[in-house]
Amino acid sequence: MIYLKTPDEIEKMRKAADLTSRALGEMAKWVAPGVTTHKLDSIAKEYILDNGGRPTCLGYEGFPGAVCMEVNEIVVHGFPSTRTLREGDIIGLDIVAELDGFNGDMCYTFAVGEIDPKVRQLLVDTKASLYKGIEACREGNRIGDIANAVQTYCEHRGYSVVREMCGHGIGRNMHEDPEVPNYGRRGTGPVIKNGMCLCIEPMINLGSRNIVIEADGWTCRTRDRKPSAHFEHTLAVVDGKAEILTTYDYVEQALGDRFI
Repeated sequence: MIYLKTPDEIEKMRKAADLTSRALGEMAKWVAPGVTTHKLDSIAKEYILDNGGRPTCLGYEGFPGAVCMEVNEIVVHGFPSTRTLREGDIIGLDIVAELDGFNGDMCYTFAVGEIDPKVRQLLVDTKASLYKGIEACREGNRIGDIANAVQTYCEHRGYSVVREMCGHGIGRNMHEDPEVPNYGRRGTGPVIKNGMCLCIEPMINLGSRNIVIEADGWTCRTRDRKPSAHFEHTLAVVDGKAEILTTYDYVEQALGDRFI
Protein backbone atom coordinates (compact mmCIF):
# COMPACT_ATOMS: atom_id res chain seq x y z
CA MET A 1 0.00 0.00 0.00
CA ILE A 2 1.32 3.43 -0.94
CA TYR A 3 1.18 5.86 1.96
CA LEU A 4 0.89 9.56 1.03
CA LYS A 5 2.61 11.84 3.52
CA THR A 6 1.10 14.97 5.03
CA PRO A 7 2.96 18.31 4.88
CA ASP A 8 4.00 17.85 8.51
CA GLU A 9 5.36 14.39 7.76
CA ILE A 10 7.25 15.68 4.74
CA GLU A 11 8.83 18.32 6.96
CA LYS A 12 10.07 15.53 9.24
CA MET A 13 11.31 13.67 6.17
CA ARG A 14 13.23 16.79 5.16
CA LYS A 15 15.02 16.92 8.51
CA ALA A 16 15.90 13.21 8.37
CA ALA A 17 17.18 13.68 4.84
CA ASP A 18 19.36 16.59 5.93
CA LEU A 19 20.90 14.48 8.69
CA THR A 20 21.58 11.74 6.14
CA SER A 21 23.15 14.25 3.78
CA ARG A 22 25.40 15.71 6.46
CA ALA A 23 26.54 12.24 7.53
CA LEU A 24 27.47 11.44 3.94
CA GLY A 25 29.38 14.72 3.80
CA GLU A 26 31.37 13.69 6.88
CA MET A 27 32.35 10.41 5.22
CA ALA A 28 33.31 12.30 2.06
CA LYS A 29 36.10 14.05 3.98
CA TRP A 30 37.77 10.69 4.60
CA VAL A 31 37.46 8.93 1.23
CA ALA A 32 41.09 8.41 0.19
CA PRO A 33 43.63 5.66 -0.46
CA GLY A 34 44.58 3.85 2.76
CA VAL A 35 41.24 4.32 4.54
CA THR A 36 39.24 1.22 5.50
CA THR A 37 35.54 0.87 4.83
CA HIS A 38 35.11 0.13 8.54
CA LYS A 39 36.54 3.59 9.32
CA LEU A 40 34.01 5.24 7.00
CA ASP A 41 31.20 3.27 8.61
CA SER A 42 32.28 4.33 12.10
CA ILE A 43 32.34 8.00 11.07
CA ALA A 44 28.77 7.84 9.77
CA LYS A 45 27.45 5.87 12.73
CA GLU A 46 28.98 8.26 15.25
CA TYR A 47 27.76 11.34 13.39
CA ILE A 48 24.16 10.11 13.15
CA LEU A 49 24.01 9.09 16.81
CA ASP A 50 25.65 12.34 18.00
CA ASN A 51 22.96 14.29 16.15
CA GLY A 52 19.99 12.48 17.65
CA GLY A 53 19.36 10.02 14.85
CA ARG A 54 19.56 6.29 14.31
CA PRO A 55 21.57 4.52 11.60
CA THR A 56 18.70 2.60 10.04
CA CYS A 57 20.76 -0.04 8.23
CA LEU A 58 22.61 -1.13 11.36
CA GLY A 59 21.05 -4.44 12.43
CA TYR A 60 18.40 -4.37 9.68
CA GLU A 61 17.69 -8.07 9.08
CA GLY A 62 21.16 -8.72 10.46
CA PHE A 63 23.10 -6.19 8.38
CA PRO A 64 26.33 -5.50 10.30
CA GLY A 65 27.00 -1.86 9.41
CA ALA A 66 25.52 1.62 9.32
CA VAL A 67 26.45 2.09 5.65
CA CYS A 68 26.44 -0.18 2.59
CA MET A 69 29.94 -0.20 1.08
CA GLU A 70 30.09 -0.58 -2.70
CA VAL A 71 33.69 -0.88 -3.86
CA ASN A 72 34.32 -1.28 -7.60
CA GLU A 73 32.19 -4.27 -8.75
CA ILE A 74 29.96 -4.24 -5.65
CA VAL A 75 26.53 -3.04 -6.78
CA VAL A 76 24.83 -2.79 -3.37
CA HIS A 77 24.82 -4.12 0.20
CA GLY A 78 28.54 -4.58 0.76
CA PHE A 79 29.66 -4.97 4.39
CA PRO A 80 32.02 -2.55 6.15
CA SER A 81 35.31 -4.34 6.76
CA THR A 82 39.08 -3.97 7.09
CA ARG A 83 39.29 -3.59 3.30
CA THR A 84 41.56 -0.66 2.50
CA LEU A 85 40.72 1.69 -0.34
CA ARG A 86 43.32 1.93 -3.08
CA GLU A 87 44.16 4.53 -5.70
CA GLY A 88 41.87 3.97 -8.68
CA ASP A 89 39.00 2.42 -6.72
CA ILE A 90 35.47 3.71 -6.70
CA ILE A 91 33.19 3.40 -3.67
CA GLY A 92 29.46 3.96 -3.36
CA LEU A 93 28.38 4.94 0.15
CA ASP A 94 24.68 4.12 0.62
CA ILE A 95 23.39 5.53 3.90
CA VAL A 96 20.05 5.72 5.69
CA ALA A 97 19.33 7.74 8.83
CA GLU A 98 16.18 7.91 10.93
CA LEU A 99 15.26 11.07 12.83
CA ASP A 100 12.03 11.61 14.76
CA GLY A 101 10.50 8.48 13.27
CA PHE A 102 11.24 9.19 9.59
CA ASN A 103 14.05 8.17 7.24
CA GLY A 104 16.32 9.71 4.66
CA ASP A 105 18.23 7.54 2.18
CA MET A 106 20.94 8.44 -0.33
CA CYS A 107 24.05 7.23 -2.12
CA TYR A 108 27.02 8.83 -3.86
CA THR A 109 29.78 6.96 -5.69
CA PHE A 110 33.23 8.44 -5.03
CA ALA A 111 36.44 8.27 -7.00
CA VAL A 112 39.38 7.21 -4.82
CA GLY A 113 42.24 9.29 -6.18
CA GLU A 114 42.71 9.14 -9.95
CA ILE A 115 40.45 6.64 -11.71
CA ASP A 116 40.14 5.26 -15.23
CA PRO A 117 38.47 7.84 -17.52
CA LYS A 118 35.84 5.30 -18.63
CA VAL A 119 34.92 4.62 -15.01
CA ARG A 120 34.77 8.32 -14.24
CA GLN A 121 32.37 8.78 -17.17
CA LEU A 122 30.26 5.93 -15.77
CA LEU A 123 29.96 7.90 -12.53
CA VAL A 124 29.10 11.13 -14.36
CA ASP A 125 26.44 9.43 -16.49
CA THR A 126 24.90 7.43 -13.64
CA LYS A 127 24.53 10.60 -11.59
CA ALA A 128 22.98 12.36 -14.59
CA SER A 129 20.51 9.49 -15.01
CA LEU A 130 19.36 10.01 -11.43
CA TYR A 131 18.28 13.54 -12.31
CA LYS A 132 16.63 12.32 -15.51
CA GLY A 133 14.53 10.03 -13.32
CA ILE A 134 13.72 12.86 -10.95
CA GLU A 135 12.60 15.06 -13.86
CA ALA A 136 10.07 12.37 -14.79
CA CYS A 137 8.72 12.22 -11.24
CA ARG A 138 5.74 14.54 -11.27
CA GLU A 139 2.06 14.31 -10.43
CA GLY A 140 0.06 12.40 -13.02
CA ASN A 141 3.03 10.52 -14.45
CA ARG A 142 3.64 6.89 -13.56
CA ILE A 143 6.50 5.05 -11.93
CA GLY A 144 7.31 3.52 -15.32
CA ASP A 145 8.09 7.01 -16.62
CA ILE A 146 10.84 7.35 -14.01
CA ALA A 147 12.15 3.88 -14.81
CA ASN A 148 12.17 4.46 -18.55
CA ALA A 149 13.94 7.81 -18.21
CA VAL A 150 16.82 6.18 -16.32
CA GLN A 151 17.02 3.15 -18.61
CA THR A 152 16.91 5.14 -21.85
CA TYR A 153 19.57 7.59 -20.73
CA CYS A 154 21.99 4.87 -19.61
CA GLU A 155 21.46 2.30 -22.34
CA HIS A 156 21.89 4.92 -25.06
CA ARG A 157 25.35 5.51 -23.60
CA GLY A 158 26.29 1.85 -23.73
CA TYR A 159 25.78 0.90 -20.07
CA SER A 160 23.62 -1.83 -18.59
CA VAL A 161 20.94 -1.40 -15.94
CA VAL A 162 20.70 -3.68 -12.92
CA ARG A 163 17.19 -5.12 -12.84
CA GLU A 164 17.07 -7.14 -9.63
CA MET A 165 17.57 -4.10 -7.36
CA CYS A 166 15.44 -0.97 -7.40
CA GLY A 167 14.38 2.21 -5.68
CA HIS A 168 11.41 2.38 -3.33
CA GLY A 169 9.01 4.40 -1.29
CA ILE A 170 10.25 5.71 2.06
CA GLY A 171 8.88 7.24 5.23
CA ARG A 172 8.56 5.74 8.69
CA ASN A 173 10.12 2.64 7.14
CA MET A 174 13.27 2.52 5.04
CA HIS A 175 11.48 0.50 2.36
CA GLU A 176 7.85 1.21 1.50
CA ASP A 177 5.65 0.83 -1.57
CA PRO A 178 5.98 1.45 -4.44
CA GLU A 179 9.06 -0.18 -5.92
CA VAL A 180 10.86 2.18 -8.32
CA PRO A 181 12.76 0.17 -10.96
CA ASN A 182 15.47 1.63 -13.18
CA TYR A 183 14.02 0.02 -16.31
CA GLY A 184 10.52 -0.20 -17.74
CA ARG A 185 7.91 1.22 -20.08
CA ARG A 186 6.48 4.69 -19.96
CA GLY A 187 2.87 4.91 -18.85
CA THR A 188 3.03 1.83 -16.64
CA GLY A 189 3.03 1.33 -12.88
CA PRO A 190 1.40 3.33 -10.08
CA VAL A 191 0.31 6.90 -10.72
CA ILE A 192 2.53 9.50 -9.05
CA LYS A 193 0.61 11.65 -6.57
CA ASN A 194 1.29 14.55 -4.25
CA GLY A 195 2.54 13.27 -0.91
CA MET A 196 4.53 10.36 -2.34
CA CYS A 197 8.02 10.06 -0.91
CA LEU A 198 10.38 8.04 -3.07
CA CYS A 199 13.99 6.97 -3.42
CA ILE A 200 15.26 6.95 -6.99
CA GLU A 201 18.58 5.09 -7.24
CA PRO A 202 20.12 4.11 -10.55
CA MET A 203 22.55 1.15 -10.28
CA ILE A 204 24.41 1.10 -13.56
CA ASN A 205 27.14 -1.26 -14.78
CA LEU A 206 30.03 -0.67 -17.14
CA GLY A 207 29.72 -4.26 -18.37
CA SER A 208 26.89 -6.79 -18.24
CA ARG A 209 23.77 -6.21 -16.15
CA ASN A 210 24.08 -9.68 -14.61
CA ILE A 211 24.73 -9.85 -10.87
CA VAL A 212 25.77 -12.38 -8.23
CA ILE A 213 24.83 -12.48 -4.54
CA GLU A 214 27.82 -13.56 -2.46
CA ALA A 215 27.75 -16.31 0.17
CA ASP A 216 27.05 -13.77 2.96
CA GLY A 217 23.55 -13.40 1.50
CA TRP A 218 23.92 -9.63 1.14
CA THR A 219 26.80 -8.49 -1.03
CA CYS A 220 25.65 -7.98 -4.62
CA ARG A 221 28.34 -7.67 -7.30
CA THR A 222 28.55 -7.69 -11.06
CA ARG A 223 29.01 -11.18 -12.49
CA ASP A 224 31.77 -9.98 -14.83
CA ARG A 225 33.42 -7.99 -12.01
CA LYS A 226 33.34 -4.78 -14.02
CA PRO A 227 32.60 -1.54 -12.11
CA SER A 228 29.12 -0.49 -11.03
CA ALA A 229 27.97 3.00 -10.02
CA HIS A 230 25.11 3.97 -7.71
CA PHE A 231 23.57 7.36 -6.95
CA GLU A 232 20.41 7.99 -4.92
CA HIS A 233 18.22 10.78 -3.58
CA THR A 234 15.15 10.86 -1.35
CA LEU A 235 12.41 13.09 -2.73
CA ALA A 236 8.84 14.13 -2.05
CA VAL A 237 6.14 15.03 -4.57
CA VAL A 238 4.96 18.48 -3.54
CA ASP A 239 2.71 20.79 -5.59
CA GLY A 240 2.89 18.41 -8.52
CA LYS A 241 6.65 18.05 -8.83
CA ALA A 242 9.57 16.29 -7.16
CA GLU A 243 11.32 18.11 -4.34
CA ILE A 244 14.73 16.58 -3.58
CA LEU A 245 15.05 16.24 0.18
CA THR A 246 18.60 14.90 0.36
CA THR A 247 21.47 16.95 -1.05
CA TYR A 248 25.01 16.46 -2.34
CA ASP A 249 25.97 19.96 -1.17
CA TYR A 250 27.89 18.62 1.85
CA VAL A 251 29.74 16.14 -0.37
CA GLU A 252 30.64 18.94 -2.76
CA GLN A 253 31.92 21.06 0.12
CA ALA A 254 34.14 18.18 1.24
CA LEU A 255 35.47 17.26 -2.21
CA GLY A 256 35.88 20.66 -3.85
CA ASP A 257 37.11 20.24 -7.42
CA ARG A 258 37.03 16.44 -6.98
CA PHE A 259 33.23 16.53 -6.88
CA ILE A 260 31.68 14.61 -9.77
